[in-house]
Amino acid sequence: TRLRPDAFNFTWPVQEQSSVVEGDIVLGALHMIHERSHDFVCGKVMEQGGIQALEAMLYTLDHVNGQGSAPQLIPGVTLGILAKDDCDTDILGLEQALEFIRGSITNIGESTYKCKDGSTPENLVKVKVISGVLGAPSSQTSIQVANLLKLFRIPQISFFSTSAALSSRERFPYFLRTIPSDVYQAEAIIALVNFFGWKYVSIVYEESSYGMSGYNELENLIGQHDICFGAREKLMKDSGVARDQDYEAVVTNLLKKNLARGVIVFASDQEVAGLMRAVRRMGATGRFAWIGSDGWGGRGLAYNGNEQEVEGAVTVLPQAEEVQGFKKYFLALRPDMNERNPWFTEYWEQYFQCRYPGSRQTPFNGAYNATCTGEERIPRDKFSMEAQLQFVSDSVLAFAYAFKEIHQNLCGGRPGVCPAMAAMNGEMIRAQLLKVHFTGLSGQKFQFLPNGDGPSRYQILNYRRTETGEYEWATVGYYRHGLLKITKGVQFRSSEIKHPPSMCKRKCSRRQAIDIDTVEPCCSSCKDCQKYQYRPEPTRCEECPMGTLPSYNMSLCLEIPQIYLSFTDATALVALTFSSLGILAVTLTGLVFLRYANTPVVKASGRELSFVLLLGIFLCYTMTFLLITKPSKLVCGAQTIGIGFCFSVCYSAILTKTNRIARIFRAGERTTRQVCGFMRPKFISPESQLVICASLVACQIIISLLWLLTSPPKAVPFYANRDDHQLVCEASIGFAHMVGFSYPILLVLVCTVYAIITRKIPEAFNESKHIGFTMYTTCIIWAAFVVIYLSTAHNIQVRLATMCFSISLSATVALLCMFTPKLYIILFRPERNVRQSMMAQKTAQYGAKLIVTNSSCSSLRVDSGTQSEDFELIQQLQSSCSLNSLNCATPGSTLTYRHIRSSSTQTLDMTGGPPQGNNQHPQEQQLWEEDDVHL
Repeated sequence: TRLRPDAFNFTWPVQEQSSVVEGDIVLGALHMIHERSHDFVCGKVMEQGGIQALEAMLYTLDHVNGQGSAPQLIPGVTLGILAKDDCDTDILGLEQALEFIRGSITNIGESTYKCKDGSTPENLVKVKVISGVLGAPSSQTSIQVANLLKLFRIPQISFFSTSAALSSRERFPYFLRTIPSDVYQAEAIIALVNFFGWKYVSIVYEESSYGMSGYNELENLIGQHDICFGAREKLMKDSGVARDQDYEAVVTNLLKKNLARGVIVFASDQEVAGLMRAVRRMGATGRFAWIGSDGWGGRGLAYNGNEQEVEGAVTVLPQAEEVQGFKKYFLALRPDMNERNPWFTEYWEQYFQCRYPGSRQTPFNGAYNATCTGEERIPRDKFSMEAQLQFVSDSVLAFAYAFKEIHQNLCGGRPGVCPAMAAMNGEMIRAQLLKVHFTGLSGQKFQFLPNGDGPSRYQILNYRRTETGEYEWATVGYYRHGLLKITKGVQFRSSEIKHPPSMCKRKCSRRQAIDIDTVEPCCSSCKDCQKYQYRPEPTRCEECPMGTLPSYNMSLCLEIPQIYLSFTDATALVALTFSSLGILAVTLTGLVFLRYANTPVVKASGRELSFVLLLGIFLCYTMTFLLITKPSKLVCGAQTIGIGFCFSVCYSAILTKTNRIARIFRAGERTTRQVCGFMRPKFISPESQLVICASLVACQIIISLLWLLTSPPKAVPFYANRDDHQLVCEASIGFAHMVGFSYPILLVLVCTVYAIITRKIPEAFNESKHIGFTMYTTCIIWAAFVVIYLSTAHNIQVRLATMCFSISLSATVALLCMFTPKLYIILFRPERNVRQSMMAQKTAQYGAKLIVTNSSCSSLRVDSGTQSEDFELIQQLQSSCSLNSLNCATPGSTLTYRHIRSSSTQTLDMTGGPPQGNNQHPQEQQLWEEDDVHL
């Protein structure tokens, strides 16, 4: 009956369990004491890779500390161990590894508990400072732990992790291993293929991380050695249990590649056993020459019962010798005398299927009915020793010899830990580890490769039939340091000494794909790939997606770096400089106008609308920065709103100005014709003008919001041509930006019409001429911009640069034409910044303006060119119209007029008499302040 976790009345797994050996220098260790379990996280005890590996580590530690016949390796210094169980699970392994870094992030030597009265707490746990870590066995766990330990610069040596990814010094600078990488095993296999002269082989690999990793490494190497794979067959493993017909299908496909007699098998012994049985059933015995990986080479499960099918196989195994004395040490262990290994009792129970008195409960020992006595014995003839314990022992010795050299350098050989060793750190230890070389307990010499991997030493085994008719694995050579050496003749079969040929050579250039022959798919011709094609497989060319180009070796499509108008482009720098100067100029102008806000020049220009116009010009200059910013959803939305908004603010203010001038002077013309009965135009006060301007701007805001709702902004790739990859706002493609420009263009056209209408207004109101020049120039700029905009649909960067310059030029024209004359008077001609100078000096040529200032037409205000013309104007008025018909003042009443130059007020007798005083009518003063000044 399977035990479920919810049935437990105890804690499982016991993460707090540790194998502890005290020492002056402490190493952490991770072992897969328990196998992985989907139900319980930790499963049963692993004998060979778990318990034996831990005991081999402890055995070597005793040797280092001089507890056996050998002297102490480091004089006066003992080496300690803190070993944890990761249950062959990377997540649990990472959690356990946190214990190793506690000493690096807490005060050294302090306990985890402290009493306030200074007394010693009962539960006192010292934080151990870990100088290095041994393990983990699994490559996946080692990757996780290495990522953690490198943050604290703690060196790590693994003894079973073979993944090629762990060879990266950039990713794992503090990771080393005593076992060679899978890269070297793949290299050894390729070296054997080259030794046999094969150029056309098939490969069979299992469906697991082991098989896939080996296949990928081989796939990467065959191109470098002019080797072609015929069949590529995968053996089911992770996805389920393969059936006999699955294996037979693999053999059938291998037989179809009749020229590929050499077959590489990168799989485990169980899968290889099924493959060999299928070979026998298919009658293909002796048809293939096998090259095997370490997953099945030399292992009985693969060849027992399949001797004739396996005969002639050549396999690659990491070279490892037996650790001297360990077998005797292990067989002598007993639960009651092995307190430093908390899992040994559990192993004892599992091995003998009994329950040891007083042992901790597990999900598995509850099913054992027998009671262990502790006197049980492991039969020597049935004892199976882990073949690669040498790598465990060498990992301990590597640290020990590194500490020995550091002790020698820092302490001068004096026994014990000297104060200078306090400076020992991870960098120092790692550097010394890469230098160590020693002869291990297996009798083999050891030294790390420059990248921290174990030496690439492999033994080459050949399964052959002896003269007596028996089969054996014979060592026929070695692969060391990248060199293959065959020391004994390799035998294929007793009837065929030499290995058969396996040839179908065909080499294509990197820009060519293999054109598979219909008869023999692995024998092929070469066909050229087009410029923008890549080879996802050696047999076909495919077009790279837009925005990508084929890599140098045509194996994949590489993304073309995205380009956009950035702040480092020369064109952008010019535009930014121009805009920055404009921002500075408009800021200074605003400050001057703010300082002189109550002077006649500023008041005469309509100061409220002037500040609105300055704001619009400022926003125009800032648009350059927004257009050059890297496109994003937010930036594109801001561009959508900002481009039309800044122009709308500018031209709404100008339109309001020109409209007011036109309405006032149309009223003046009607007054001139009627002499009396003048009606003051509506909505010419500053407040009214601001409301009108805001209403005009609101129209643009509504247009922009509707645009955003119907076409949300986003940054998209744009491909002007096959070699181009631009990142742009979607609105920049095509003519979408013209939606935002449509309303400002309408405002420009209306402003231009008003500028033409008001072009003949007296010189005193010559701001209309400035507005006219502004609009004429703006129309020219915008006409040129529209032409360039429409003609640059395939070059968004040029289009954006043109837009930047056009916006800035439009703003500059408005700034120069509308504000420079006023700044000149304010700063350089202050004597003209008075009320008298606000009116023209040549008004007479346009005729007198007579404005009735009394509801009963009892008085007239006369604006004349010169004071000497006052009486003449009255006489002309009397001769041109009848006072009675005009319903004006009766004879004998007075006519009040104001002379513009002198700002004096005269009272004229309507009979033509001279001025009768200097009193100004109250309404006349109001008209000046509200109308004349703001004209």
